[in-house]
Amino acid sequence: MTRQHATTFYFASHVLPAQKRKDAYAVYAFCRYVDDQIDFAPDETARLRALADLEHILHAAYGTESPEGLAHALPWLPAFHETIRRRAIPVNYFQDLLAGVEMDRGQVRIRNWDELEKYCYHVASVVGLIMVHVLTEPAPELLKPARDLGTAMQLTNILRDIQEDWLRDRLYLPQDELEKFGLTTDDIAAQQTTESFRAVMRFQIARARDYYGYAEHGIAALPNDGSRFCARLMSTVYGAILSEIERADYQVYRGRVRVALSRKLWLAFKAWLGAR
Repeated sequence: MTRQHATTFYFASHVLPAQKRKDAYAVYAFCRYVDDQIDFAPDETARLRALADLEHILHAAYGTESPEGLAHALPWLPAFHETIRRRAIPVNYFQDLLAGVEMDRGQVRIRNWDELEKYCYHVASVVGLIMVHVLTEPAPELLKPARDLGTAMQLTNILRDIQEDWLRDRLYLPQDELEKFGLTTDDIAAQQTTESFRAVMRFQIARARDYYGYAEHGIAALPNDGSRFCARLMSTVYGAILSEIERADYQVYRGRVRVALSRKLWLAFKAWLGAR
């Protein structure tokens, strides 16, 4: 599941110690399953049923016994069960994640930065908090940087995926900030890279880079067993998507912007130097 759906993380995960890598894959499997169940639900009734099923699965995973009864349908579930026990990951993080997927139901419009920051927490920052438990002991000084890195990465996703999200009737750019730069939802619908659109993108890219910067001292405090390298590699490669958007003159309507494998390898070398 990780190899197929999370190419950047899968690329970075190979530097982790074997058990941490397996635990990270188990966490990702649950998160991916949650996304898929909501995204592919055909209607509101199906989405509500999917949410109820997800809550049941989470309850089973946090039970005292291994959830073997569901394992035939969800072969990743026993690994997830063992991971959350081994790493003592609080259940409320996953409950917050389920609350986040509810925010994607129906038409999505974001009024301001406070709403977007809350959304980023529920769908990404909470995953950073979970990963702190996988990578090390969850010291208090690591929690805010983990949240900030999640925010930075989700902002990057939003900027990269504007076209895909619009086709699902989702627009995550804050409405008040669009108005500030003279951009409307009609402009987004027209999929034209105007000067106003470029101004919005420059503003949001600068914000995302600030959040990558806020996360740096937390990354530096991770264990030097591959954990620090993995987190720095994720930050570096994901941050490079912003540079690729700039290199493409903000033409995100022409298809998903990607970081080429050759550049990922170069960035991996730079991240390795920074993690030493």
